[in-house]
Formats: sequence, C-alpha cells, structure tokens
Amino acid sequence: MSETGDNFLPSRRDLLIGGASLAAAGTAFARMPHDPMMLIGKDQLDKIIPLKIDNWSFDTTSGLVLPPPDQLARLLYDQQVARSYTSPDQLPVMLLLAYGSSQSGMLQIHRPEICYPASGFKLTETQVTAIPLASGHALPSRSFTANSDTRVEQVLYWTRIGELVPTGWWTQRLAVVRSNLHGRIPDGLLVRLSTVSSDAAQADATLKKFAGAMLDAMPLATRRMLIGPIAG
Repeated sequence: MSETGDNFLPSRRDLLIGGASLAAAGTAFARMPHDPMMLIGKDQLDKIIPLKIDNWSFDTTSGLVLPPPDQLARLLYDQQVARSYTSPDQLPVMLLLAYGSSQSGMLQIHRPEICYPASGFKLTETQVTAIPLASGHALPSRSFTANSDTRVEQVLYWTRIGELVPTGWWTQRLAVVRSNLHGRIPDGLLVRLSTVSSDAAQADATLKKFAGAMLDAMPLATRRMLIGPIAG
C-alpha cells in the first residue's frame, strides 16, 4: 500500500524545533571569529629587528634556549628570530622572538616557563615587572632566573596577544577570548631577552635597557608590531 506525500511533511513541532536549531546555529556562526588579526606580515619579523641596538651589535644565532622542536611548536609559530648581541661594556643579550599568526583556544603562544624546564633548567618564581620606555609608558613583562648544571640565566619577556600584553596564562587566555568576541582571531608574539649572569639585579637592568633601546629606536608602526597600542 502506497503512502501519500502528506506523511512526509514536517509537523508544526518539527518546524519549531528546526527553526530554533537553525537560529542557534546561525547565532553561533555569527559569533565565531572570522577576521584574522595579523600585526606582522609574512617573513617580516627578521627584518624589523635591527642588527645594532644602542651599543650592542649582532654576534651569532647560536646558544639560545629555543621552543621545543615538536609538531605543536610548528603549529604555534610562523616566524622565529634568535640572535645574540654583544657589547664592549655591557652584558651580552640573547634575543628570541616567536610569532604565531593565529591564537585560538587550543593553540596559544608558549611562555618561557615551558621551554626552559624542557631544556633542563630549574626556574625561580616568575615575577611581574615593567620595562620603562622613553615615551613614558611602561611595558608589562615577567622575569625569572633559570639554573642548569652549566649556567645561570636571567630571563625577561613579554607576550603580545592581538593588541593586549597579558602577563599571565589566565590573562593571555582572556586576551584571546576578548578578540574572539569581537569576531577576530588574534596573532601572538613572544619577545624574550636573557643573559648569562648570577647577578640578577645587574642582569635585570641590562635587559630592560636593551629592550627599551630596541623599542625606542623603532618607528611607531614597527613598535606597535611588538607591543601594540602601548607603543604610543
């Protein structure tokens, strides 16, 4: 016995449920971030960092503690710059910049508290600090001491997520969420400076001087790539 076409028509209840589901799906899709927020262009990172900073000059690309060379790191970072700078009258400075063009809930920039222990270092408690800039602004950052069997390294770093400079894991995650709520997928940048020294106070002053000199010497547009609107 054949069935009539009417048996295949949706009921009023089906229409209501289906409509509600479509509305919810449409709202969720509309709220999904679709607009990439990339402050640094492809292959641009290496070009914007000068080879001479104050009285420090580029020396080598070796000797730095690097993010783990695993599949996750390859997904996280599109560009990476690793350099050592020397000075005739200052401590040498190692500079690492790691850039990821897309920060999501699953993929977020690695902080140095991950890569140093992975390389055999023991860390002191990380301290929140600030780097003074000539503009009068202060750049939020973090610092710690990393100890291994062969050396003591003083580390200063900051991260930029979109236009924000978060100083912790939670605020880093909130920076991603905040951008997502505005429909944007933020980029992420880690800037890490370090020097081999057991004198934490001297190293801190040296690293902040280097960071300030590097940023203050840059044009505003370039400086914004590294620190966002804090640049002025």
